[in-house]
Amino acid sequence: MAHIILHSLKRIDLPVLNAYNDLIVNTILIQSRSYAKKPVMKGKGKGMVKEVLKGPEVCKDPVKLCTHAVGVNIFKQGEDPLIKPKEEYPEWLFQLDLGPPKKLNELEPDSWEYCKLLRKEHIWRHNKLHKGKKM
Repeated sequence: MAHIILHSLKRIDLPVLNAYNDLIVNTILIQSRSYAKKPVMKGKGKGMVKEVLKGPEVCKDPVKLCTHAVGVNIFKQGEDPLIKPKEEYPEWLFQLDLGPPKKLNELEPDSWEYCKLLRKEHIWRHNKLHKGKKM
């Protein structure tokens, strides 16, 4: 854009501008060139400094681990809630399956989980077979 302005100023043939033509052109050139420079950043990559993310602090106090639900508090302020007696929690909570996920042959063929796992394994197999092929 500054380049177009400079050429248009050089073409104008007014006596007033002829005296100051070089001064105006040089001033615009210096200003436009100083703004066009990109800042040089040191370091690898695109000049972005990566922040190291810290995980949550690990609680090693056995008394607090046995009496509080550590890590449940989502707010910045406040404390973790106390663990209640077993009778105050619903029955289904203790019937949850916390083991490893079931395999395809362990599931019933008419269930939703079976269809989802079958589709996932088909995608894995397809991707593995077509990994080295070019499109």
